[in-house]
Amino acid sequence: MGGKYRITGDTYPRMRRPRHRRRIVLAGVSAVVALGLAGWGTLQLIDVFTGGDKSASAAGHSRDCPTPKAVAPVKALPKPAGIKVNVYNATTRSGLAKTAAEELKKRGFTIGEVGNAPKEYDKKVPGPGVLLGAPTAADGSFTVLGTQMPGTVQKTDTRKTAEVDLILGAKFKAFSTPAEATAAMTALTKPSPAPSDSCSTTKSG
Repeated sequence: MGGKYRITGDTYPRMRRPRHRRRIVLAGVSAVVALGLAGWGTLQLIDVFTGGDKSASAAGHSRDCPTPKAVAPVKALPKPAGIKVNVYNATTRSGLAKTAAEELKKRGFTIGEVGNAPKEYDKKVPGPGVLLGAPTAADGSFTVLGTQMPGTVQKTDTRKTAEVDLILGAKFKAFSTPAEATAAMTALTKPSPAPSDSCSTTKSG
């Protein structure tokens, strides 16, 4: 081209893309983001007012709960005063039976015979002691005496009387403290807790 429109040199003007296309793209992205935020906010409001359907699900379906086991009634145990105890010493320690009998008497037990153990038990009890009595003593007198002297071996014989023999063995050191014996007795006589109501939810109509 000639005249004043003649192009000189080797540099040419660059052609730019129209800016309105970029604005359209940005506007579209902004609209998508705005719609997403609006939808999320709506879901949050629904959860707030409906509790996220959690309560409805809990009320609409029954919970899987194990079948409660039958609780056996607590059997009344005899009082210490109602238990007659014969105290025998099967160790080589002199006077042990007398000392033990005096302590049991202080704790409310009725004391019978006190002396050395019979031949079948003399120096033949390696543990703390042996409780010997009629079969009926197994879940009564033995239980009460056991709170005073843990670790004893329980044996029954053919006697018809309710008295119990306490045969002191080589490992006998001392009775339980009164507090320990009381706590053990309380645990034995404490009634079982009532079944929980947490599994009583049923399916609603």
